[in-house]
Amino acid sequence: MTTPKAAKELVNLAGQICELAKKAGEEILHFYRNGVVVTRKEDTSPLTLADRASHDFLTESLRSILPDTIVISEESAEAERRPRAEAERFWLVDPLDGTKEFIKGTNEFTVNIALIEKGHPILGIVHAPALDLTYYGVREGGSWQAIGCEPARRIHTRPAKSPGMSVVASKDHAGPMVEQLLSRLPAPHLQSMGSSLKFCLVAEGKADLYLRDLPTMEWDTAAAQCVVEGAGGGVYSLDGKPLAYGKDALRNPAIITVGDLSYNWSGLIS
Repeated sequence: MTTPKAAKELVNLAGQICELAKKAGEEILHFYRNGVVVTRKEDTSPLTLADRASHDFLTESLRSILPDTIVISEESAEAERRPRAEAERFWLVDPLDGTKEFIKGTNEFTVNIALIEKGHPILGIVHAPALDLTYYGVREGGSWQAIGCEPARRIHTRPAKSPGMSVVASKDHAGPMVEQLLSRLPAPHLQSMGSSLKFCLVAEGKADLYLRDLPTMEWDTAAAQCVVEGAGGGVYSLDGKPLAYGKDALRNPAIITVGDLSYNWSGLIS
């Protein structure tokens, strides 16, 4: 359990990390506004100069804030993607989440930064530079949304109500289980969104759940999971266990993100 003192320290640290995320966002926007050059990784997924610029800035900056804490980024070399067994804390970074949205020019891409401790995210920042929008949360300490220069406001998930439940789906990666879920809900409302902003819709009470049955990596989910949990929701594997971190190969199973922890979600996906 996070003590009140520890939670306050994490909130202060989150303020620092939010500033780093915004600076990384400025690096990204330079490329976004001046044309996108795309190459391909070994797994054929797209890579842009913006990914690399954000990665280089964040890995160096995070190491300067917590020198003894390793940094694992999507763009790290393969050997650097494995947390050491003795490492109780490590950073997980997606320097540009939603590269396809970036390339398409939808504005729905984010910078994701999470601090993991003993297998769980304890601090998370999701920053959407093109929208000038930031979400951040700390474990057992709350979550906030900040738009532009406006003061951050506390956010909370909402109670689930049926009919008319709101389901978030990926624009490019909605799997077969999503269609099955929608067929079981009376008069569902479907929202599509790119990157980690899907989780944030649940966190701020604009949606009820987000089911992702196609593969993700830990850096795709960690920051947003912390925002959801700080707002009163949860991110689970389909067996009902909270999504954990530091797994082999950093691969996630299918997951469901929910706002109302009292609702019987398992009945919708079993």
